[in-house]
Amino acid sequence: MTAWDRRNLLQLEGLSREDIVELLDAAERHVDAVRGKTPPRATLAGRIVANLFFEDSTRTRGSFAVAAHRLGAAVIDLSSAGSSVSKGETIVDTALTVEAMGVNAIVVRARPAGAAHLVAEAVAVPVINAGDGRHEHPTQGLLDLLTMRQHLGDMTGRIVAIVGDIANSRVARSNVHALTTIGAHVRLIGPPALVSGFFESVAAASAPGTVQVSHELDPVLPLVDVVMVLRVQFERDSDISADYHELFGLTAARAARLKPEAIVMHPGPMNRGLEIDSEVADDPTRSVIRTQVTNGVAVRMAVLELLLGGG
Repeated sequence: MTAWDRRNLLQLEGLSREDIVELLDAAERHVDAVRGKTPPRATLAGRIVANLFFEDSTRTRGSFAVAAHRLGAAVIDLSSAGSSVSKGETIVDTALTVEAMGVNAIVVRARPAGAAHLVAEAVAVPVINAGDGRHEHPTQGLLDLLTMRQHLGDMTGRIVAIVGDIANSRVARSNVHALTTIGAHVRLIGPPALVSGFFESVAAASAPGTVQVSHELDPVLPLVDVVMVLRVQFERDSDISADYHELFGLTAARAARLKPEAIVMHPGPMNRGLEIDSEVADDPTRSVIRTQVTNGVAVRMAVLELLLGGG
């Protein structure tokens, strides 16, 4: 089962540059509808999308629901607390039950890595990975890349710093795969305990982009085009020192050292005052955090439409 077989979207690892550009171009066509500038087209009228979210989420879950509604599809929402998973049923059995109800696509978010792949192997309807453990979060990677492209144009040769809890971040993994595939250079920055050794060799030998690991933020700031700050994932037992904010927090003083055109991103939710200061997060010139949210709906509209044949 491939990453983008036009039946499922399970990861960005393995996608070609052409695959990524196709998805971004499709998402771009929906941005004006998300912003209310043009009416959405009900290309998925009569379809039903099942959101199976077995891990907490605000942005991703809400974004998929809004995306489906804007395309005319109905949505059913299930969480572990409100489903038979709380009684011991497996995620795969829950997905098979929901499929038997006649849904047309399943969106899966779960703590175990590989959960979306297991569901995709078991059901016949399209499956979209909305985040599985520490593995990947493909639609987040796409919306991040779409946001970068809107502000900076072609990302080939651009330098993107991803800062913080990288070892636990499925967002970082998806971004590394997508960015290196399209030719950007990634700098992974954080304390040694939070920068997984996996990332030092994650870029495929054939990928035009590169990956470098550093444990110092300040020397990199004047060089980068994008700073993506990651949330410290305390729920995954991330251990940080008392001086984390001093060493790796994106403060106003640090943001002032960026290039004039450089942008600041965060996948949310934010720990304000820890990984990023409010002054930076809310900066109307540099921060594109709210744009990321808008683009998330557009990306998910594109993915649903392409997988369900409504485009």
